[in-house]
Amino acid sequence: MEDDTLLHFANFSTLVLCMVLKFPQIFVLMRAKSTTGVSLNSLLLELTGFIVFVRYQMYYDYPPPTYLEYPILIAQDVMLLLLILHYNGNLKQGLLYALVFVGTWHLLIVQKWVIDLAMSLCTFISAGSKFAQLQCLWASKDSGQVSTLTWAMATYTCMARIFTTLVTTGDTQVLIRFIVMTLLNIWVLATVLYYRPKGSKKQD
Repeated sequence: MEDDTLLHFANFSTLVLCMVLKFPQIFVLMRAKSTTGVSLNSLLLELTGFIVFVRYQMYYDYPPPTYLEYPILIAQDVMLLLLILHYNGNLKQGLLYALVFVGTWHLLIVQKWVIDLAMSLCTFISAGSKFAQLQCLWASKDSGQVSTLTWAMATYTCMARIFTTLVTTGDTQVLIRFIVMTLLNIWVLATVLYYRPKGSKKQD
């Protein structure tokens, strides 16, 4: 009974946070009209990882509550992508990215081995997105346009998913992915805090 209560809380809190997870970052960019410290490559890799993960969960008919937040995150990442392209003066590239992501969504389930292989690489793809963000921060040494709140919430949701995966599917690949993502999210969060402009009063 206690595990059921914790499971419901973990699923519900994760879903609620993910409904707004990217909005702090979106608002920071809209206010600053600058993408300094925010990595486009990181976002593209993250989107790829999310698409693979959702497709894998759907393919194997896993319980929707264990991945329901990901379509919401994908929608928010698309909004964030369009903002970054807009402020970088490359908005026309959005159509190309849309075609690539839609094509990937359909190709992933052409054969069972394709989705299995993609999922086995998913952790590396998602980890790559975190390292891309870290590299961007190391290069700019400025996290003024990076939302601390977004990364803090991302860290919590990954930790919650470690628990829900253990209790429900027990899928080793999924579990490893969430453990790695939790550790890397903590690293990015610490880096964002380290490079926060001194005396900055910007809200996250």
